[in-house]
Amino acid sequence: MNDFKQLINAYNRFVPYKLIDLLGKGSIYDVKLGDQVEKIITILFSDIRDFTALSEALTPQENFNFINSYLSQIEPLITLNNGIVDKFIGDAIMAIFPISADDAFTCAVQILDQLKNYNEGRKRAGYSPIKIGIGLNTGIAMIGTVGGYNRMDGTVISDAVNLSSRIESLTKNYKVPFLISENTYHSINKSNRLYTRFIDRVLVKGKNRPHSIYEVFAVENEESKGKKLKNKEVFEEALANYHYKNIHVAQKQLQEYIKINPTDNPAGVYLQRCENYSRNGIHEGAYELTEKIYWDKSYLINHEVIDDQHRELVEASIRLIGMIRDKQDIEKIIEAMHGLEKKAKEHFHTEEKLMQEKSYPFLKQQKEMHNNFLSSFMWLKRLIEDGKLNHVYMMFRVQIFLIDWLVNHTKKEDKHFGKYLIMVEEM
Repeated sequence: MNDFKQLINAYNRFVPYKLIDLLGKGSIYDVKLGDQVEKIITILFSDIRDFTALSEALTPQENFNFINSYLSQIEPLITLNNGIVDKFIGDAIMAIFPISADDAFTCAVQILDQLKNYNEGRKRAGYSPIKIGIGLNTGIAMIGTVGGYNRMDGTVISDAVNLSSRIESLTKNYKVPFLISENTYHSINKSNRLYTRFIDRVLVKGKNRPHSIYEVFAVENEESKGKKLKNKEVFEEALANYHYKNIHVAQKQLQEYIKINPTDNPAGVYLQRCENYSRNGIHEGAYELTEKIYWDKSYLINHEVIDDQHRELVEASIRLIGMIRDKQDIEKIIEAMHGLEKKAKEHFHTEEKLMQEKSYPFLKQQKEMHNNFLSSFMWLKRLIEDGKLNHVYMMFRVQIFLIDWLVNHTKKEDKHFGKYLIMVEEM
């Protein structure tokens, strides 16, 4: 019996029981090639900055010792936060969090905190500190086994995985350690969103639709964290002016902001973009913010009632953005927001009822997304009612929010529900 326990423990080091549980299997003996399950998960990617240059100065043995020393600091934190290590890729880690996006967020913060302690140890031993980048994305993924008769492995296959990897790589561009996607941002609780700020809308390699990305600055030193939190709206307003091509205004705002917080790397990146635009006219920005949103067949999920409601929501969003762009009276804008909120509630009720009738497996997550939408939208409405947002920043906040939710959500999560409906009808 003792040998059996040792065998099971050994297997667990290569194939985590959590992964077997996700597949609905009692033990590793029950796992077969091709077993799979669809889940909404948050994916974490992390790797070491400038690892190639670092490893060139080490012998192969020293490289192995370094990698194992580093990974042994990180892996327990993933397990502690209900995560599963999917794979180690040299110096990189891919982990999945099947319960909550907040688990992944907390884990990433703890990893960066632990890195500070690890670097203190490296410093005492005479080694230079290391830097890492972390990217999070939340979405639907297929978890299962792949391979052949003699060798198979558990893995995660999804467009959401690819986006998480791309976001992690973007930490280099903005010179920050931690970025999350719009999907994760809208999935975490309010307390975790406190120390985040909008950074950009990007069309990452292999995608045909831009995504919003957010910086997490919760792990910075108290002085820097305080300055970023206090001046978050000042920073985001400068970004709004940049993306709307009010370059001279953005440049001036960024210059003033950097005087307050000279170590803010993303502010420096945007200031450089302003200077590049002044020199060569190249604008590295969110092109769709300067173009109108249009309803077209790409929104269709092929359910008449849901499609009609989606069309009404998109058209109401277009009207609202147009009213802000035309600087209409704030009372009319608030009235339009009330109307959009009412339509959203009616749509969510209809959609959730249909999901329940059809036994859609992601009904709970969709309800959470809908509740998050309403909560965030009402908060944004209160900011506008209180007169706390100037015209440019108001339009930017509303437009980003509606694109993230009513465009990307419709074309992603709701599209998945549409495919599910077709599958149910064919059964």
